[in-house]
Amino acid sequence: MQINCDLGEGIGNDAALMPYIDEANIACGFHAGDAFTMRETVALCIRHGVKMGAHPSYLDRENFGRKEIELSPEEIYLLVKKQIETLNQIVKTAGGTLNHVKPHGALYNTSAKNPDVAKAIAKAVKDVNGDLILFGLKGSQSIEVAQAMGLQTAEEAFADRRYESDGSLTPRSQPGACITEIQDVLDQVEKIKADTWCIHGDGPHALEFAKAIQSLKTPL
Repeated sequence: MQINCDLGEGIGNDAALMPYIDEANIACGFHAGDAFTMRETVALCIRHGVKMGAHPSYLDRENFGRKEIELSPEEIYLLVKKQIETLNQIVKTAGGTLNHVKPHGALYNTSAKNPDVAKAIAKAVKDVNGDLILFGLKGSQSIEVAQAMGLQTAEEAFADRRYESDGSLTPRSQPGACITEIQDVLDQVEKIKADTWCIHGDGPHALEFAKAIQSLKTPL
């Protein structure tokens, strides 16, 4: 069981989370973060042995990348490729290796159901480095399209989000979309099979949830 977390978003809890996660999805400046926070987060990851991934999004800091923006596949390809390349260079300069790519927010949700968006993202990942792993929603178009293109994938589930009956995430606009109780998180993790489990770093209970899930991996 791998635990991944969205970091470098200016929340202030990155250092505290590091000992309890395996993979970090680092904001690339389009929904949050900048060159300084990217370098800072990369340094933390290297220090703690945490695998590093790019967390590209729509260019939408106002809505934290959580509002869908109408773009052509070519535009999505270019914005994703640019963000991966930016973080990849920072990781290389720090002496590390980029491990994966996980789209953020609305871009992630759109790619899960829209094969054209999924293909644009997968092509950007492959063109930067075909050895990168693409993280996507379990059972989604993101995974199916990436695998068809020959990319390695990790099917992801969310520890701190509710699901709809069709396997999609409950929209944040709906009451109860975000899980707030540790036991509910643990129940969800034990119920769903996934390659990697996400905790949102900007969630108010992120550190508590990370510690709780880590305890399932290494029982006392």
